[in-house]
Amino acid sequence: MRLACPVLVLTALALPLHAEDLTVGFAIAKSGWMEAYDTPADTAAKIRIDEINAAGGLLGRQIRIVEADTRTDRAESAKAGLDVLDQGAEMMVVSCDYDFGAPAALVAEGEGMNSFFLCAEDVKAGIQGVGPLSFSSSVLAPVQGATMAEWSHAKRNARSAYVLEDTFIEYNKGICTGFNWMFSTLEGAEIVGTDTFKNDDASIASQITRIKALPAEPDVIMLCSVMPGAAAAVRQIRAAGINSLILNGSAVDGSYWLDATPDLSGFVVPVQGSIYGDDPRPDVEAFNAAYEAKTGARPASQYAYPGYVLIDLWAKAVERAGTTEGAAVTAELEKMQDEPTAFGPRSFSAELHHQNTALMQVIEITGGKPARVDEWRISRPVPLDVLMGK
Repeated sequence: MRLACPVLVLTALALPLHAEDLTVGFAIAKSGWMEAYDTPADTAAKIRIDEINAAGGLLGRQIRIVEADTRTDRAESAKAGLDVLDQGAEMMVVSCDYDFGAPAALVAEGEGMNSFFLCAEDVKAGIQGVGPLSFSSSVLAPVQGATMAEWSHAKRNARSAYVLEDTFIEYNKGICTGFNWMFSTLEGAEIVGTDTFKNDDASIASQITRIKALPAEPDVIMLCSVMPGAAAAVRQIRAAGINSLILNGSAVDGSYWLDATPDLSGFVVPVQGSIYGDDPRPDVEAFNAAYEAKTGARPASQYAYPGYVLIDLWAKAVERAGTTEGAAVTAELEKMQDEPTAFGPRSFSAELHHQNTALMQVIEITGGKPARVDEWRISRPVPLDVLMGK
């Protein structure tokens, strides 16, 4: 019996040692109205995690996911952040929206941990509103507006613009801010009028009257809005006989709303990738197929894509840093300049953890059918003071 003990010890020591899993916490909306925004990007993030795990993991460790529901509530967001922290999270993924993601992100910041917003497009979802360890891989709303300004000027000869802003959320303001900044710098371009409306307005008749009172129909109408107000505004503009090219931001990507505007034409948005099977980059269509295989349906809009990108960029930074420690990973992320991703290059800096320029695919709706018609990257980044609304 005495001889058995050393044998047992030696056998135990000979067993392979397995690295502990690397844990990523998702403090996101699993219920409430934000769920519709968080779920596609959440699914995309998990697709990239599955790919990394299948390829051997990250730093030799498999990535484990822990989750907590923010319930689309700011107070619950902070609790969800604490919950995934207690479950061992080494990085935190938070909700798409700054207001609902920031409380959880601030928990991560306090622990020296990186956080990534799933698809936030407000500059505050990063250094300016959370702290130096927080990021978003999506494209800022002002960049979307600036893209529409420069593209329409260059490709559709737009020289006059009417800006119609939905006052519902800050995202809408950001689109208009970027458009106004860029359009005002372009040769021969003039903003001939500005107006506002509320997303839940039943009628924008007075705004349409002011557009029709212009000496000439504007070349473009920059409609800074989200659903459902955007669809109602478009329907009324076209019903009034106004044929101007209508521009908007990425938030109205998708065909789900087009029944409300039958046979719509002349409506253009910028997106990070096309969901319609016509993106020229094979990796985008490969992702669309992977998303369909996982969920049973293709992405309904481009807002799935930032979730995939954030995991991709964070994992690259972790490999280069050799650790998940927040400051070390941040240093590697901030070195990224035009870092390749499936959805175009991404860059970060010590001043900005967002994209202030990006290659965007241009989607146009013609006869009620959306399709990719072009791509565009603005000629210069949107300045930080413009992003901050100054």
